[in-house]
Amino acid sequence: MDIVLIGAGNMGSAMVAGLSRYNLIVVDKDKSKVDALVKEFGVKGLTYVPNVDGKVVILAVKPQILEYIDLEGRAEALVSILAGVGLDRLKKQIDAEYYVRAMPNVAAINKKAVTSLVGDIEFKDRAVELLSSIGKTVWLNSEKELDIATGLAASSPAWLAMVAEALADGAVNLGLPRDKAYEYLGGLFEGVGSVLEDTHPALFKDMVTSPGGTTIAGLYELEDRGVRAAFMSAMEGCYIRAKSM
Repeated sequence: MDIVLIGAGNMGSAMVAGLSRYNLIVVDKDKSKVDALVKEFGVKGLTYVPNVDGKVVILAVKPQILEYIDLEGRAEALVSILAGVGLDRLKKQIDAEYYVRAMPNVAAINKKAVTSLVGDIEFKDRAVELLSSIGKTVWLNSEKELDIATGLAASSPAWLAMVAEALADGAVNLGLPRDKAYEYLGGLFEGVGSVLEDTHPALFKDMVTSPGGTTIAGLYELEDRGVRAAFMSAMEGCYIRAKSM
């Protein structure tokens, strides 16, 4: 596939590692960003958008930039990662044969993203192939599902990072050196994530919770402070914001 990635911000740049297997052109007005990606991944880079006729365009700019995007040519497909921007609006702004909305997360930098997809079913297989280069993909049934999944897969890494930092701070508060506390976190999250791929979260919790043990004592404190409800509220807040953008 011939791919034009428009936008080399945090998310766009994170996707380049996986997308570099394709004939990829990275476009951004910031030449320093483009040059860095060209040097690291050996892709092509431009500070202007080339003719996109017959190419797959991945749009990775901020949503408010969309109205200023004016592409020359008719793309084979538009894959947009703009939060809250619906397919109808994309079709009015950009000429393409097929349209797909995608919502990856920053784990794309390690090819570990979980990307939600929705759009024209005719391009489903190729969209899944394309975004599988940066991790796992989940094809959804509606744009509402994608807006909900924005919190679950795209925004929640920031919340999990907050959890990780809080766990480390708690360990430091009790006397564990900070470098040792942080040493645990990467392996901890990776290990738990691998188990949760085929184990229900409630069953996993029960597996490590013994009667009268340390884990249940900690769970009691979390429940007493409404942590579960706080995460559910975070999901709702994320969905409401996605719908209002």
